Amino acid sequence: MSPYNKGFKQYLKLELSLSSNSVSAYLTDLEKLLHYCKDIDAHVERLSLNELLGLIKWLNELGLGDRTQARIISGIKAFYNYLELEHVITQNPSELLETPKLSRKLPEVLDNQEIDRMLSAIDLSTKSGQRDRAIIELLYSSGLRVSEVTSLKINDILFEEDVIIVTGKGNKQRIVPVGSTALHHIGLYLNHFRKPKKEAKTDDTTLFLNLRGRPISRVYIFKKIKELAKEVGISKNISPHTFRHSFATTLVEAGADLRAVQQMLGHKSITTTEIYTHLDRTYLKDVIQEFHPRS
Repeated sequence: MSPYNKGFKQYLKLELSLSSNSVSAYLTDLEKLLHYCKDIDAHVERLSLNELLGLIKWLNELGLGDRTQARIISGIKAFYNYLELEHVITQNPSELLETPKLSRKLPEVLDNQEIDRMLSAIDLSTKSGQRDRAIIELLYSSGLRVSEVTSLKINDILFEEDVIIVTGKGNKQRIVPVGSTALHHIGLYLNHFRKPKKEAKTDDTTLFLNLRGRPISRVYIFKKIKELAKEVGISKNISPHTFRHSFATTLVEAGADLRAVQQMLGHKSITTTEIYTHLDRTYLKDVIQEFHPRS
């Protein structure tokens, strides 16, 4: 078993919001990758693009269908994105891997009322409640990945400019506008509630801390969002990443320029952002069916 299995499993659940079946499939695909590395006497952390292409050629020669190949390639890409996120590698050999063209599954999204219901369930009389409110407001207001939220520094919040400096995949920085509501709750938390217990050894730079004074974990945010959704009766399969999808969908439905959305999300390619145009078309179709007299 790979030493990365546990961390990669958490990444698939928290960052990519994959189902249990998909997580199991990706972990199985990781074992295929590790066996391939063993066969060619190579380390998975130092695999080159050409060596990865050799794996894809081998999969193709096995006669696997396009959908199976696409899933395996997607799993490989996810694994190397995880290694990059954890700073295990500095160059991602999977960036140029191409997958067979398949129809993309539209991600789950929350509407504003559902998000308001979740926010209203937070107990704001506690330190953790004020922090959790600020985190969820920020997720929805800015479309950040959960790892980007947990790594935010206090100095990354530029209150006067209404923006934050985000360090994304590959340590690439981008500037993202943030709504006044999210900034208000971040300010409340920062000025009045970001005070761990006296005996705690506090992290002086990270924005969001647990009650022991250490950076909040991705796992905590994932569990808290699941807990809030269950409490208010939302049955959708959601995670921190759902707020990122909801942020992008809200912008596209309102007519935002796709390039602007791409920049705010930190997508390398516009094709990744284009899935939200499909969401928009679905939304428009529903509107026509519901309101147009000839539909």
